[in-house]
Amino acid sequence: MEQRIDRLFAILAPYGAVKDVPLAAHTSFRIGGPAQLFFEPGDGAALSLALESAKAEGVAVTLMGNGSNLLVSDAGVEGLVVKLGSAFSGLELREDGQVFALAGTLLSALANFAADHGLMGLEWAAGIPGSVGGALAMNAGAYGGEIRQVLCEVEYFDAQTGEFLRRAPSEGELGYRQSAFAWPARVTTAAAFRLGPDDGGMRERMREYSEKRRAKQPLAYPSAGSVFKRPPGHFAGALIEAAGLKGVAVGGAEVSELHAGFIINTGNASSADVHALIELVRRRVLERSGVLLEPEIKFIGREQP
Repeated sequence: MEQRIDRLFAILAPYGAVKDVPLAAHTSFRIGGPAQLFFEPGDGAALSLALESAKAEGVAVTLMGNGSNLLVSDAGVEGLVVKLGSAFSGLELREDGQVFALAGTLLSALANFAADHGLMGLEWAAGIPGSVGGALAMNAGAYGGEIRQVLCEVEYFDAQTGEFLRRAPSEGELGYRQSAFAWPARVTTAAAFRLGPDDGGMRERMREYSEKRRAKQPLAYPSAGSVFKRPPGHFAGALIEAAGLKGVAVGGAEVSELHAGFIINTGNASSADVHALIELVRRRVLERSGVLLEPEIKFIGREQP
């Protein structure tokens, strides 16, 4: 494996690839060991080179955006980690009124850009810390809104054909916290959104959502947002609270006192702490309510359960 990594490093080093980069600094949880090889491509050509070269060398690839929905193993990530960062960030208002965003753009920046141009439909996204690409990869949503409701065009790299393609999403390609525009099948590089004119209440809704987040979410601590998907007919946070789990901790990981659907890093949490707490929560909720919670966050890296 080391020889394959060395060969891949020789190809990508002139474009900025680095070995053994700690990933805790690249995730909102502030948890995670080193990437064996870490690369932020500067453009589509560099992205294609990295993915095609890794494929040729038989090196596993992990894709990440802003790292707001990830739990990275304490042991790090084997192979190549590709992050779509600042080089893939940018916004544009098209002549047809669509808003175009590169995948590395923060979703909150997209929502505020749209609002500044009097366009509504993304008010729910103004406080979400993820990137546009990450939002497409999981069909992010909040307060009744979802990416699929306003998405009209996707630009992506097809891992099977090695091509960059652009098209409208098809029916059924995005569902509740799932998407066809996710790695390892595809890498979203940009997207366009069709939004509506402000109905007069857009700014007020954004203000209300912002106030709700500040009041109900533990924004002062590192976390990965909602840990569990919403089970049919229930709310994960309410089930966890009913099981008496608010404030329960394993090491530096704690079920938030403010919102039981969040696990926070109180300062020195490890990935193992978070995993153990997730399993504790799932077991207790299942015992009390009969509902088995399904994690919403993504687990990456070595030695993941």
